[in-house]
Amino acid sequence: MQHRTLGSQGLEVSAIGYGTMGLTMSYGPGDTVQGIAAIQRAHDLGVTLFDTAEFYGWGTGSNEKLLGEAVKDFRDEVVLATKFGIDMSLPPEQIGAALDSRPETIRKVADNSLRYLGVDHIDVFYQHRVDPDVPIEDVAGTVKELIDAGKVKYFGLSEAGHETIRKAHAVQPVSVLQTEYSLFERDIEQIFPTLDELGIGFVAYAPLGRGFITGGAKPAGQYDATDIRNVDARWQPGNFEKNVEAVGLLTDLAATKGATVSQLALAWLLAQGEHKVPIPGTRSPKRVEENTRAAELALTAADLAAINDILPHGGFGARYDEDYAPTWI
Repeated sequence: MQHRTLGSQGLEVSAIGYGTMGLTMSYGPGDTVQGIAAIQRAHDLGVTLFDTAEFYGWGTGSNEKLLGEAVKDFRDEVVLATKFGIDMSLPPEQIGAALDSRPETIRKVADNSLRYLGVDHIDVFYQHRVDPDVPIEDVAGTVKELIDAGKVKYFGLSEAGHETIRKAHAVQPVSVLQTEYSLFERDIEQIFPTLDELGIGFVAYAPLGRGFITGGAKPAGQYDATDIRNVDARWQPGNFEKNVEAVGLLTDLAATKGATVSQLALAWLLAQGEHKVPIPGTRSPKRVEENTRAAELALTAADLAAINDILPHGGFGARYDEDYAPTWI
């Protein structure tokens, strides 16, 4: 597996990472045994970046505990990233308003995550969402304290805009920004010049359009009742058919490269810059194998132009409803 550097503080990770959110939430009931198997298979194939969050266990630590159990025999060979900043005292349906990045909360979450993961330090500690009620300088300063104390190695932000990134970076260097980015979601490209200027890496979550860019999407209503795709705008009538058509065209293009559409989508993202890393999530070890092979797929200028012709501005349908859509400042 190729490696890439994220930021200017020495954070080196595999070109393809692994996101654990779907192991415990958003995509129907999970399977701990299968999840551990998928994580361990990813490690076998050279994946070193594993991404989790307090939120993914909604106050129970279930996602972090699962990841910690899976990597316990090779913890020193991997980079573990987790996140703070969601108010766990509110029910999940109020997530749009449930932000809490007060310094005391950040410290508490760090200690909880260390315990749940079963580690003595967190490699990357992200602010999950920007909290408008807490100055970002206070957030960055608190993470700096944790770094100085040896509890955290690198500072990350998620879904942050130009101004927030600059203010945070001036207090504690930001190693990486994480935001949704895929052939379906291109808005974050407006932030890339700031990241390049400041020497900040980028991690793309939902790099396969929450599973749509795999060729196996079903219409909304055909998933488990707890699956977010039932309400995702991209799966709704009108948008769904257009997205299926685009994925079909991408699938045909991928076939000319001897690749799957998922591999094409991940290779496209890797081609957007050497300091960008996708973290596809899956519960299937076989899908892990498929995803990691994307690092070996080289796309030509003609390939990239053909992809852009198919989806020049992203997919059809907003990624979040208005209540949850983050505002970049």
